[in-house]
Amino acid sequence: MTDRHANPHHAKRWLILLVIGIAQLMVVLDATIVNIALPSAQSALEFGDDGRQWIITAYALAFGSLLLLGGRIGDLFGRKLTFVVGLLGFAGASALGGVAESFGVLVGARALQGVFAALLAPAALSLLTTTFTEPEERAKAFGIFSAVAVGGAAVGLLLGGILTEYLSWRWCLYVNLAIAIPAALAAMALLHNEVPAVKPRLDIPGTVTGSTGLFAVVYGLANAETHSWGNAVTVGMLVAGALLLIAFVAIQRRSPNPLLPLRVVVDRDRGGSFLAMGLAGAGLFGVFLFLTFYLQQTLGFSPVTTGLAFLPMTFTIIVSAVGASTRLLPRFGPRPLIGTGMLVASAGLLTLTGVGVDTAYATHVLPGLLLMGAGVGLVFSAAMATATLGVEPADAGVASAMVNTMQQVGGSIGTALLSSLAATAVTADLAGRAADPTLLAHAAVHGYTTAFWWAAAIFAGGAVLSTALLTSRSRLAAVPTGEPALAHS
Repeated sequence: MTDRHANPHHAKRWLILLVIGIAQLMVVLDATIVNIALPSAQSALEFGDDGRQWIITAYALAFGSLLLLGGRIGDLFGRKLTFVVGLLGFAGASALGGVAESFGVLVGARALQGVFAALLAPAALSLLTTTFTEPEERAKAFGIFSAVAVGGAAVGLLLGGILTEYLSWRWCLYVNLAIAIPAALAAMALLHNEVPAVKPRLDIPGTVTGSTGLFAVVYGLANAETHSWGNAVTVGMLVAGALLLIAFVAIQRRSPNPLLPLRVVVDRDRGGSFLAMGLAGAGLFGVFLFLTFYLQQTLGFSPVTTGLAFLPMTFTIIVSAVGASTRLLPRFGPRPLIGTGMLVASAGLLTLTGVGVDTAYATHVLPGLLLMGAGVGLVFSAAMATATLGVEPADAGVASAMVNTMQQVGGSIGTALLSSLAATAVTADLAGRAADPTLLAHAAVHGYTTAFWWAAAIFAGGAVLSTALLTSRSRLAAVPTGEPALAHS
């Protein structure tokens, strides 16, 4: 175990956790906070319906494609520096979006947010990994962090609703300044910058193939959501992305200074945890999307009420994640927790398939949300802790970036796939019938429940794959025994 006296962050570790958690909350809630503000922004800036998705996609494209590079930058130049630059850059991009008077400026600002989030997110998780090295405290810290990382999306829906309804859609962007700037000031006071005494060269071929490959995959998935899976652009981008990522792996096997050292992913528990993050992200992000539509468009909830409706799930995630990390993971290891969590989340989604046009929230939605929260809390807390456990300190940033990459790409896959399946179900339900408001409402709900069925299948499949790949042993004591030569500043 790393000697606490050799760790410059040990004495202030809980304050550091607070700052890291606040930064992670900002990154995660920004993936959803703008969703509720979109109609108001569209009205103010006068852009068409086909432009709405780009407000979301611009952030996802930049974030998802640059995460591995962002993680490696943190490893090479120091996580404190990367973390603070990410926070201040995110604040600046948010301010630009808040004052935007045109669609192009708003999309550009969202892309810039994604760029700085790609620096910030892996730096936050790697700081957590290297700050908490004692098993019991590490478990508690990761439970809190994973609860923030998952629950932040629901917080974003609530905060977006409140700000849009009572202030302006622009405050969904301005609010980041009130989060990022104090967090950056606190980070400058609390953190030490640790950089390798000898910096390896950046893997340029790996950076180009990895980043462009991820960009192509995320772009192709976003295009499938708005056009179709058979669209030429969709197919071309997905094929190009797959080929680039294959080339990326080949380059990593031969590079003396790889962007993603393959030792980070070949470990069974670590690789299984990355896979679990991706599958859980695919199921969860789609649920947020369709359940938001159902609550607002079918049940007639206001934006604020919709956000409040997700709070029980957020509370359950927090209880489940912290309890799993502190009590269950050290004793049982990742396999039973992730497998069980996947099955519980799948059961929650099966509960949601029973919703109808006039069903009540308390009897049909709330039970599903509570089960989902309990399940994903188990999955994310165990997967995040295991995915970053035992990596060399020099690789902590890129391992953390892989966690975020899998969650982001998984969310993009889930959103695109479930949107396509839901749209197909709606079209089939309306085929050959004269549409009226009642029929349209029933068809929409049929689309939502179809998405819930498929999301339940994703989680069930995740349970099978996780159980097969992960081990049941606990390795919480298997943290690095030493640290490479680092320069502190």
